[in-house]
Amino acid sequence: MTTAATPGVGLRRWTAWVRRTWDRAAIYLPIIMMGLLALGTYWLARNTPALLAGPGLQRPPVHEPDYFMRDFSVKTFDPSGRLKSEVFGTEARHYPDTDTLEIDQPRIRAYNERGALTVATAQRAISNGDGTEVQLTGNAVVTREASADAPRMEFQGEFLHVFVDTERVRSHKPVTLVRGKDRFVAEQLDYDNLDRVMELRGRVRGVLVPNARR
Repeated sequence: MTTAATPGVGLRRWTAWVRRTWDRAAIYLPIIMMGLLALGTYWLARNTPALLAGPGLQRPPVHEPDYFMRDFSVKTFDPSGRLKSEVFGTEARHYPDTDTLEIDQPRIRAYNERGALTVATAQRAISNGDGTEVQLTGNAVVTREASADAPRMEFQGEFLHVFVDTERVRSHKPVTLVRGKDRFVAEQLDYDNLDRVMELRGRVRGVLVPNARR
């Protein structure tokens, strides 16, 4: 004998199954919501700056100083503790975008490995980050004191480019060179102290004073 299930019994069974399924899903619902929230936060953090700035509002690096020094003195030493250079100035400004130091009224004293002293002064100087290159502008004067094998030398001009480590002085503008009692004037200069080579270009004029001992 076969009996048919009444509609009320089937509805109760279906309702009970839905309730059990929902109860099981409710256990994992907080975890699912936290995962969705984390994904949304990550996407927002990655894309918000670009969305706010836009391609036309992104600023390039600005040439502005990040720190100043006034009435300062900076010394550098080699690994053995020997003084390599000392820089004085009334004011200095460091620019992080080019890693350069701009100095007003600079006075620079540098010593090479043999202990020879070079002094540089100008109205303004621009030095690279490690101080191996210095560009002097405005009444620039670079003086190398006399040594046992070389007389005193002095470079004068409105622009002098000094390479400290390689002991070179260059200028693409008129310059005056005084070597001992000799004097030269040229439109451009390239002097290499290590190789003792001096190149004067353009219109060159010079005065050579005979050595009295000779």
